[in-house]
Amino acid sequence: MSLYLEHFGLREPPFRITPHTDFFFTGANRGPTLDALIYAITQDEGIVKVTGEVGSGKTMLCRMLLERLPASVETLYLANPSLSRQEILGAIADELGIPTDGKATHSLTRALQEALIERYAAGKRVVMLIDEAHAMPAESLEEIRLLSNLESKATKLLQIALFAQPELDERLAANDMRQLRERITQHFNLAPLKQEDIAGYIEFRLRAADYRGPNPFSAAAIKQIAEISLGLSRRINILADKALLAAFSNGSHQVDSAEIAIAAQDARFLPLQGPSAGARAPAAWRWPALAALAIALLAGAFLLGTRTGGNGDEASTASQPSREATPAPTSARGKPLRSGTANPTPAVNLRFGPLTRTHMEQYADWIENAPRTSYFIQLLATDATHTGEIEGFLARATQQLDPAAIRAYRSSLSGRDRVGVIYGDFPTREAAATAMQVLPESIKASQPFPRQVSRLH
Repeated sequence: MSLYLEHFGLREPPFRITPHTDFFFTGANRGPTLDALIYAITQDEGIVKVTGEVGSGKTMLCRMLLERLPASVETLYLANPSLSRQEILGAIADELGIPTDGKATHSLTRALQEALIERYAAGKRVVMLIDEAHAMPAESLEEIRLLSNLESKATKLLQIALFAQPELDERLAANDMRQLRERITQHFNLAPLKQEDIAGYIEFRLRAADYRGPNPFSAAAIKQIAEISLGLSRRINILADKALLAAFSNGSHQVDSAEIAIAAQDARFLPLQGPSAGARAPAAWRWPALAALAIALLAGAFLLGTRTGGNGDEASTASQPSREATPAPTSARGKPLRSGTANPTPAVNLRFGPLTRTHMEQYADWIENAPRTSYFIQLLATDATHTGEIEGFLARATQQLDPAAIRAYRSSLSGRDRVGVIYGDFPTREAAATAMQVLPESIKASQPFPRQVSRLH
């Protein structure tokens, strides 16, 4: 839990970078885009494409789409863009509950068509949402085109929505992609937020987190955030979160230029890459704020120390949730876990993706022998129902980190059904912190932090 919540009277962190639909901002044309997207998916018969820069809000839009689509629409979420043609068919079959049994591609395609026809006859529409579509191999994009051909006498059986970075447009412009390009009937683009939109965005998220006071962000702070973030919501969230922490560390309820400079120094954003990078981030975070930074860090370290146990792990100042007795948990392979460990199988039965299941098994094997005094890096913690987000995060993480050192656990000890993704095994907190510094920037964007194994028990 963020340290500044009580200081600002917040119910929960307002600027988390993991998508939370209660914080969906309908301004800056986001709301109308969502409505148009829902209409296109439920009424149109072509492929729908949504493009936007990294951190522009594509995943949030996808999450809202999953919530807002009518009950008659069955959704399939494909988070791993590197799947081969056969793997894509297998993933769809798994989502639809179709046994593959080593079927050849043509047999599997026929089985998929029959299953889709059955759903169409029952009045259901099936939509496949594909995240990070710009990273798909050419053969997989071709399979998407072929899947869009599955149809009954009257209508398409599978609606497809591609969520991608602008690089997809460059790929689709190639001559050998013209058949797929011509099947895309609706195009949506998430443009960066303008400065006036950013002011409303920050105000909205604060109020959504139950903030009741005057807006703590000054006009100068908003202007700096607009310049540094390039209007990308993920960067706005990171800067705003760090700026609130800096104000809290200084005992202030106002976020001004000094706090934004501290936040920008800490964020160390890299320039955007790719065809639509546009103007590079200004040098705002290089402003001389070293004295303020040192004061904030020292104050933050002192306050953090008052909120941690003897090993330095973060502990809430509020009352700790009671740990009620639960049935002895088991791993995904049915192996019993040691008493007290995070429970990977709470009562609610959710359909996790293959990567999630694999890394839950790795966690079950690891936690049995991991010393309680060792440390790991917490990469992600989110609601267990966010199965697509978890699978997508693991797909990206396993491409950039050692897959054998990535583990996923499920826990209901806090009273909420949660899934965590963790990385590594380190003898000391210092070793974990050192390893954290060299994580890829896309992983750092999730704001990882070191924790001790004992916290999992």
